[in-house]
Amino acid sequence: MPASTGTEAAARVADVLLLFTGGPEYLGVSTISRELGLSKAVVYRILQSLVSREVLATDPGVVGYRLGPAAVALGASALRRFDARTAAAPVLRRLRDETGETTTLSGLVGDERVYLEQFESRAEIKMTVDIGKRFPLHAGSSGKAMLANLPPWRRDAVLAGELAALTERTITDEAALRDELTTIAAEGVAVSLGERQAGAGSVAAPLIGPDGEVHGAISICGPEYRFTPEKIERYRRLVHDATEEIARNWAGPQAAEATR
Repeated sequence: MPASTGTEAAARVADVLLLFTGGPEYLGVSTISRELGLSKAVVYRILQSLVSREVLATDPGVVGYRLGPAAVALGASALRRFDARTAAAPVLRRLRDETGETTTLSGLVGDERVYLEQFESRAEIKMTVDIGKRFPLHAGSSGKAMLANLPPWRRDAVLAGELAALTERTITDEAALRDELTTIAAEGVAVSLGERQAGAGSVAAPLIGPDGEVHGAISICGPEYRFTPEKIERYRRLVHDATEEIARNWAGPQAAEATR
């Protein structure tokens, strides 16, 4: 299929979905066809494809289509991440200023993690991260902080897979990694010295959402030589307290008031 044809097809699917973001709950083939200027045959094929993937759904006795569970899940995931970034931003900015190091927010994406936000250190020599790039959960403090707090079945699935060595210090032995994850879960903080990136140090804590599940992690990261035992101990306390503050911000003023 030519690239232009594929782009047009993707645009048509997107246009169909966007119609469901406003207006009536149910939309039929004729309405969509009329609104978008597409043939009913094309609209029907798009709708059937979306239904097969549970992005759209139908109900007995009702003419038309509505948003399905997959669309709801996507929307909820996007909203959580948006809310997490909004709640975390002022805390991470302050944490950057307090420590002089780069601070980051990572999100859980399937069995991997991705950097969602960073506040770069103002130091001449500093660490920066690639926003949007995916990394395995077993390497680095942010990934381990999330992995340690996943439900056991999800954690086991990750540990049963490939534990690739990103550097010579990456922990690839399953038993050793399980022992460390147990400690991380108990202490609420993970530390990495050159495990994901050679020469980099980081301290991270898991970010637990209002639903009680881990959705990400925040970290303080920088050149490994600056991560002395004294600073690591200080950063452990800072990230732990910061995640609690972010969680309160994330839950909203009503939840914060209820905990007083």
